[in-house]
Amino acid sequence: MAQTSFMGIGIALGVAIGTAIGVAMGNVAVGVGLGIGVGLAIGVAMDGSRKSREDRGSGADGGGYVSDGGGRDRDVDGGSDGGGDGGGD
Repeated sequence: MAQTSFMGIGIALGVAIGTAIGVAMGNVAVGVGLGIGVGLAIGVAMDGSRKSREDRGSGADGGGYVSDGGGRDRDVDGGSDGGGDGGGD
């Protein structure tokens, strides 16, 4: 399955937002230019987020679960969870 890039979506959103800002400022050309830049940055960030999410989710079994290797759990202070309170008589 081929995945598409979010850069086009980001640029389209940036142009729309930039046009609105440009109209409000009275200079549409500057607004659209800023919108393209911001939209490109948003698209790149969305692509990077998807890539890192895919990298984290690829376990050995393909299910997205990464085992911690098992072993006995420890409590907050790093001692074994033996159940004693460590207090005296």
